[in-house]
Order: sequence, then structure tokens, then C-alpha cells
Amino acid sequence: MAMSRIAKTRPSKSFLSSYLLQKDMICHDPPSGKHLFSSLSNHTTNSIGLNHLLGMRILDRISSVNRRTGHYLRYQHSSAERIMEEEAVDSDSDAQVVLPGLGSTKPHEKPRVVVLGSGWAACRFLKGLDTKLYDVVCISPRNHMVFTPLLASTCVGTLEFRSVAEPVSQIQPALANAPQSYFYLANCTGVDTDKHQVFCETIRDAGTPEEPYKFSVAYDKLVIAAGAEPSTFNIKGVEEYAIFLREVAHAQEIRKKLLLNLMLSENPGISVEEKKRLLHCVVVGGGPTGVEFSGELSDFIMRDVRQRYPHAKDDVMVTLIEANDILSSFDVGLRQYATNHLIKTGVRFVRGIVKEVESKNIILSDGTVVPYGVLVWSTGVGPSKFVKSLDLPRSPGGRIGVDEWLRVPSVEDVFALGDCAGFLEQTGRPVLPALAQVAEREGKYLAEVLRRIGNQRGGKAFKAKGIHMGDPFVYKHLGSMASVGRYKALVDLRESKDAKGLTLAGFISWLIWRSAYLTRVISWRNRFYVAVNWATTLVFGRDISKIG
Repeated sequence: MAMSRIAKTRPSKSFLSSYLLQKDMICHDPPSGKHLFSSLSNHTTNSIGLNHLLGMRILDRISSVNRRTGHYLRYQHSSAERIMEEEAVDSDSDAQVVLPGLGSTKPHEKPRVVVLGSGWAACRFLKGLDTKLYDVVCISPRNHMVFTPLLASTCVGTLEFRSVAEPVSQIQPALANAPQSYFYLANCTGVDTDKHQVFCETIRDAGTPEEPYKFSVAYDKLVIAAGAEPSTFNIKGVEEYAIFLREVAHAQEIRKKLLLNLMLSENPGISVEEKKRLLHCVVVGGGPTGVEFSGELSDFIMRDVRQRYPHAKDDVMVTLIEANDILSSFDVGLRQYATNHLIKTGVRFVRGIVKEVESKNIILSDGTVVPYGVLVWSTGVGPSKFVKSLDLPRSPGGRIGVDEWLRVPSVEDVFALGDCAGFLEQTGRPVLPALAQVAEREGKYLAEVLRRIGNQRGGKAFKAKGIHMGDPFVYKHLGSMASVGRYKALVDLRESKDAKGLTLAGFISWLIWRSAYLTRVISWRNRFYVAVNWATTLVFGRDISKIG
């Protein structure tokens, strides 16, 4: 409709002069086409012949601007304005809104792989992707990968936050260097598998100067690795008052609140009950994350709080709430060892089910009221709202259903992996657990699959039919490890819960745990940071400065 209105505008002499000026500006400054629209809307004329001629030339210029700026959208906020183009339609219905973004690849261009997410699966895939065969676009609300096994250590100052985060552009340098590869800081809101497009919206952040805007990206191959969300089981108050432990921002919030409560508890005039509440840290969930955080917290209290907050040392308490046994996937002997060790270091165990969470109290199903100052929620993960919104087949548990090659079988050129994907029931395979080693293995495997497809000239959209995919994905569990604090850890090297294998607990296990994670940290830069942080903490203790 907007294009039609431009063609019907009647130019006057003053308009002609203005148009020539705008024409010159367009030729020298392609990204700024909004001035042309403002001048067109403020002039009229009675010259019908000149109207047709100028209208056609204006449309040519506008089309040229749009072609030149079609690839101009980057993740830089200043250059990604909210551009809305209206396409004329034959009927009198409202014009269809066409979003700015990346269009389909041309025949002479490399096929484009779009990756949704920046977690374990996505980043391992990006690292292994052959950028000689493909251009890559990564879309994620965060521009870094988090090494989640060490995230609990950052909450109490054992490690600094930058030690567990690695920029995506360093994992895959093509995102920063290749001319047709991009990283977009945005959330994916929808997928059109027929047109091979994804629809995105920029992140909502208080620091951004403008409201979020939308854009689209065409793909030849789509890799959905959007991860999962913490499971709240629809318990009232969890999302409002609990803190999850999956992102660096969560760890920063926990650390800030811990230190704030410690300092507030020493202020004069505070009641005994309020002081005990402020210093009560509650962890809900007895999985590896909950147990490791409880161990780190108890170690922090025993080593640092007792020395630097002598007036609060007797009131600090850690409670772990779990409906069943902790570390259910570990060997029975290791579970018992962990329970005894945590009790010895001051962690209190409560077996129960949370019914409701209030601003200062937790209410259990038996009516017990547990006051808290800091509440950390770690009860596993489930499909995200975005994953639930996609019209794709489902595996048991609600994840995106995939076949043995991690393809979504009902649509072409779409793959899914990591915590958001699971094998379809007809494959006869169980849904794999939401573990980092599963996601990493899948990312490595899929990069090899796409390399094989690209070498057989199947990288473009709708060109992968009949191509040999290679061997199907097979997962072999390498074991599990968990730290329980005070230089103690658990190592379970069994391939499955019911299998037999080596199990260790104690100081030797702690050395194995640290050595394994130090070698698995994302980059040499992060390994250096982690090693230095560990050495600094050992010699000088944890940093308890409250900054921000």
C-alpha cells in the first residue's frame, strides 16, 4: 500500500527539487532511506505525466536501497533500526508486513546454516562446523557459552564469572570474520518450515535505547539447540522469588544477595528471627547442581564467613530440600557418602515437597513453614515456551522429536539437539538425559553430518534428499562427577545406573574432578582463569567484596 501511495503522489516544482536532493543522498548514503519517505508525503502536484515517470524512478531507487541494505542488519543496535516495508497487494485487504533481515541465499553463495542457541550443543556444533562449506548465523539471547559444571563455584567467589563464560565469536571465528556469517542478539519467536525462515525479536533489556523490533532470517539448514527451562512444576511463587542456577546472571544474583544478607545481619536493631531468616540459605533439588552448590556454600561458610563475619557465624545455615534421595543417578554408596559429608559440614536435609513459595517463606506439603533469605531452585529442566510453541513432532517428555540422525523427520532441513530434543518413540531409543556431555556429543556429531551433506552438494534448501548421512548417533555415557565441598568429590564411572563400574569418593575423587573440568573448560583462556582463581582462593580465600 505504501508503494502504491508513492506512485500516485503528484510532484510540484518544489517537490522536484527536493526529490533530486534526496536522489543524490540515496546514491551516496544507501542505509538512510527514511528522509525520502518524509519528503514524498509532504508534496502534491497536478502533473500526471511527470507523476508516472518520477514514480517509476523513485520505486527503482527504493528497490536499490532495499537491495543494498538487505544484508545490513547486524547485531549492532544502532544499525538495526525498525524498518517496516509494505508490499502492495492486488486486493483491498491490508498490506502484508515484510520483516527486514536476511533473504534466501543466491545460487552462487554458500548455503546458510542458522543455529538457534548458544549452549553446549549449539557451541560444540559451531566449533565443528566447516565454514568453507557453509555460512553460519547464530541467534541467541546471550553472546557467550557458560561452562555450567563450574557455575556453582562462582556464586561464592571460588571462581570469577568470566572464568566460566566464552564468547560465541571466539568459539566460531567466522561469526566475527566471515562477510556472510553473523551473530544476532535476539530471541527466536517462530519458524516457518515451508518457507525456510525463522522469525526473531531483539532482547528486551533495560539498557537498550529502543523498543524490541522484529526481523527474519532465511535458512538452508536449521539447527534448533534452544536448550530448556528450569522446571517449576507450576508451584506458586517459584518464578517470582526463587533464583535458578543456569546462567551467569543467576550466579551474580545469588552472590550479591548472599553478601548483602551477611552485611545486613550485622546491623544494630535487627531482630533475632529476622537475622536467622536472612542467613538461612535454602536449596530445593538434590541433583548434582543442588548438591554442588550446597557443598560450595557450606565450604564458604566454614572457611570464610566464620573468619570475616564473626557475629553471624553461628546463625548461618544451609538447608537442602529434596522429595527423594539426593543424586539419584549415582551409586548408592556414593549417595550415602555425600549425605554424611554434607551433614558433617553443616547442611541440613529436609525431605518434603514444596507447595508454595512466598517472599520470605517456603510452605511444604505437610504444612511446614521454612523461612529463607536466599532460595536457589534446582529441580531439573523441561521444554521451553519456544519449543512448546513449535508445530513439530514430540518425543516423550515434550521435547522436539528427532530420528537417529538428529533430523526432525516431518520437515526438511531441520535438525534439533541438546536439551530441547529427544528421540521419537518409533526409533526405539530412550530420551537421553539433559546433560552437558550429551549435548556436546550431539553437537560434534551433527557438525560431521552437515560436513558430509555439504561435500555431496546437499547444503542448499531441499537438496539433501537421498544423501547418505553416515552412521546414526550413538551415545555412550562416560560417567558422572560431583563436588561436595571441603576437597571431597564423587566419581561414578558406570555406563548406566544399573551397570557395574568404578566408583570413587574422597580427596582423590576431588583431584580427578578438578583435573577433568580443567581440561574440559572451553578455551585455553578460560583454563588459565580457572587455574589462577583456584590458586588465589587457596592462598587468600574467597573474594567477599560486594560490588554493584
